[in-house]
Amino acid sequence: MALTTYLEAIRQAMFEEMRRDPSVFLIGEDVGVYGGAFKVTAGILDEFGPERVIETPIAEAAIIGAACGAALMGMRPIAEMQFIDFISCGFDMLTNYAATSRYRQGLACPIVVRGPSGAGTRGGPFHSLNPEAFFMNTPGLKMVEPSTPYDAKGLMKAAIRDNDPVLFFEHKFLYRRLKEDLPETDYIVPIGKADVKRAGEDLSIITYGAMVHTALEAAQTLEEEDIHVEVLDLRSLLPYDKEAILATVKKTNKVILLHEATRTGGIAGELAAFITEEAFEYLDGPIVRVASIDTPTPYSPTLEDFFLPNAAKVAAAARKLAEY
Repeated sequence: MALTTYLEAIRQAMFEEMRRDPSVFLIGEDVGVYGGAFKVTAGILDEFGPERVIETPIAEAAIIGAACGAALMGMRPIAEMQFIDFISCGFDMLTNYAATSRYRQGLACPIVVRGPSGAGTRGGPFHSLNPEAFFMNTPGLKMVEPSTPYDAKGLMKAAIRDNDPVLFFEHKFLYRRLKEDLPETDYIVPIGKADVKRAGEDLSIITYGAMVHTALEAAQTLEEEDIHVEVLDLRSLLPYDKEAILATVKKTNKVILLHEATRTGGIAGELAAFITEEAFEYLDGPIVRVASIDTPTPYSPTLEDFFLPNAAKVAAAARKLAEY
């Protein structure tokens, strides 16, 4: 079996779901002839034609609004944001309309809004965003951010089949860097279920997306120092897997919360509050956050490297916590 990249896993999921269900269609900027800015949708127009692969103007609010309308009429649109940063242009449609549709009128709004997120590719402040905290406070939305090709394919299939709006964040740094053997049979990764990517007993790193690999790199370094780190990949950010979080906290008693998004107001704060409320008596040290510093993403490679979390920063935080 040929190895499959993270990018190709997402494309496979969309191909397979469009073949399985004629109500699934793509909508977005350059998703057809060009195949998407990162070629995630390459070849889909050739098979399904312009009625199911719909090119749009540069108008994210209109893309998401059209997707919502189609969903209410029984379709299952996949709306691409060329860069996830510009999801902010459709914020009103997502938070005031799509997320409240079931509550207001009992209607499902099965849309997937997907796109490349994250930094590390020298994209600067308009093309490097991690916007998950913007939506964490919005009941009715679901959010996922896979870290592996297997999870990317399974979560995309689950998102397309879900009857509520799902935000699907694809870390662009992972697109072509990861390869994995994928099952030939149909499978999904359930939304809301975390995954232990590495077992350990001294402390836990709870993270998601590209930072899973940063955590695993740090854990490998720490293993040589006899510090055994457990890495919990959330996979789903809303809803997040409370049972898995509590299980790893109770197992190791020390926690690092790691995300690439900037520190202040990031979802690590929500997770820290949850752990404090539900598992305070199991903690043997302070909950530690490792995140990007509170600035826009720099364009300069040197400054971007300084801005982002990395394995060395995570390992340093882990050593300090292990000694507590």
